[in-house]
Amino acid sequence: MEKILFAMSRDVCDSCSLALKRFIGKMDGVESIDVEDGNVVINFNSEKISRDDLDRITRDSIDKLGYKLTS
Repeated sequence: MEKILFAMSRDVCDSCSLALKRFIGKMDGVESIDVEDGNVVINFNSEKISRDDLDRITRDSIDKLGYKLTS
């Protein structure tokens, strides 16, 4: 299992946190997703989803919710 971290410029509201967890968390290969303190931490199986695909999809989702990443 691998881990990927996204640092955001501000905390995520509850409804946006839930939206990310529901969308990203249901993807094949995603083992867990935690959204807290302005960070999104995803544990995933790289045999089922590539780091690049997960990175792209997560960044797009965060952007569509109106948040900016700091890293």
